[in-house]
Parts: sequence; structure tokens; C-alpha cells
Amino acid sequence: MSKDDFLYPRGRYYGHVKPENLVFNANLQEFAQKISYICNLETGGKIPPDEAYKQIKSLWKQLKNSKKELKIGENPSQNHDSGES
Repeated sequence: MSKDDFLYPRGRYYGHVKPENLVFNANLQEFAQKISYICNLETGGKIPPDEAYKQIKSLWKQLKNSKKELKIGENPSQNHDSGES
């Protein structure tokens, strides 16, 4: 197991398989991991609350931009093939 696999584990994706969904899922998992680290650093007194807030806000903006660039949720009717129920 590599160091990156250990530090940033990825869960399997079970949603509707489309390239943009897979990319967004990877971004979302990375966001969650980083948020967890920031929370732990703040809880442990390694960073002040205002710094934790700034970092989380920055990560949220990155995730939000990712969603916008990938056009996730813009056309909900097109997220599923017409043959699915």
C-alpha cells in the first residue's frame, strides 16, 4: 500500500457511471478527507479555529467550482439514460 493510498483512501463509486460523476466523486472524497484533517488539527490545538474556518471555506469553494465546471446537476433529466427506471 502506498503512502497516498493510506493517507487518502478512496471508496468505490456506486452511482450513475459517467466521467463527470466519477471525477466529482473523487473530488468529494478528497474534500471529505481534507476536512477531517483540518477538524482534527483544530481539535488538537495545532491550528486556531479561524484558520480552520478559512481552510474549510477555501476547500468548499474549490468543490463548488468543480461541481460547476463538471456541470453536475445542471440538467437532472439528462443524468439518467431514458431506458433506466
